[in-house]
Amino acid sequence: MKVLVTGAAGFIGHHVARRLAETRRCEVLGVDNLSDYYDVALKRARLEQLAPLEDFRFLQADFADAAKFPALVAHFKPDYVVHLGAQPGVRFSMEQPAAYTRNNLEGFATVLEACRRNPPRHLVFASSSSVYGAGAKPPFREDDDANQPVSYYGATKRANELMAYSYAHNHRLNVTGLRFFTVYGPWGRPDMAPTLFARAILAGEPLKLFNGGRNLRDFTYVDDIVDGVIKVLLYPPAQPPVPPLRIYNLGHHRPVETLLFVRMLEELLGKKAAVELLPPQPGDMTETCADLALLRKEIGFEPKVPLEEGLRRFVDWFRGYYRA
Repeated sequence: MKVLVTGAAGFIGHHVARRLAETRRCEVLGVDNLSDYYDVALKRARLEQLAPLEDFRFLQADFADAAKFPALVAHFKPDYVVHLGAQPGVRFSMEQPAAYTRNNLEGFATVLEACRRNPPRHLVFASSSSVYGAGAKPPFREDDDANQPVSYYGATKRANELMAYSYAHNHRLNVTGLRFFTVYGPWGRPDMAPTLFARAILAGEPLKLFNGGRNLRDFTYVDDIVDGVIKVLLYPPAQPPVPPLRIYNLGHHRPVETLLFVRMLEELLGKKAAVELLPPQPGDMTETCADLALLRKEIGFEPKVPLEEGLRRFVDWFRGYYRA
């Protein structure tokens, strides 16, 4: 079967494309525009890991290009589409909202339209726990109110869900959105907490923890995320429901304080952090926690990697890649 993965040079996209290609039952086409939001060398290094796989091909392309991307989909004719490309970053969205409007709103509209013209069996796209905003009470359930996101990034992801609903309803597309919760692991983004924290600890630089380090995050190891994505991908919505759209949380369900997360990193790195406790940061949520009851019931998903093991694997990769 043919699978198109957008954001294939990204953190999660790299891991999903690898798992699919390694099954030897999928022809995987990965696309990515290799934007310079963070170090492009890391993206190219991820692609180098994928290059030897016989069933993986890469094409540098922009899924937000309304003139070219639908033609790419029409030519490849994927059976399944995993849309993981996006402009990431909660805090950056407060500074550069135009990038999120183009990539996360206009770009997703282009992906939906391409799939309308050449419908795959299933389109799975990345949403985010950031859609849960003001008034949300953990653990977050999929049927909770998600109409008050506190960041513009979260607002674009919530908009994606509503856009997907419209296309599922009007064009009978099989679509599932996955709300990811704080993904970490090898090949992670340099702007995310694990890499930022590890770098600061080893360099002896001040490590700034907002909200006094008391923010709780549902850290989810990337292999568990990949398991969830692929399980969901291979089980499109049944007919009915009407419309054929599903939204699932995809997390670990065991939130940890960021200060404790830092202490665990200290032990693995063998060095104390110069912690600087600061007030809450605008746009941040004080706690994220995924209610996984729906995903367990309908897909049979269960996270397997505990934080202690996942962090050890991350540190092993971090030391090797950054020669730290």
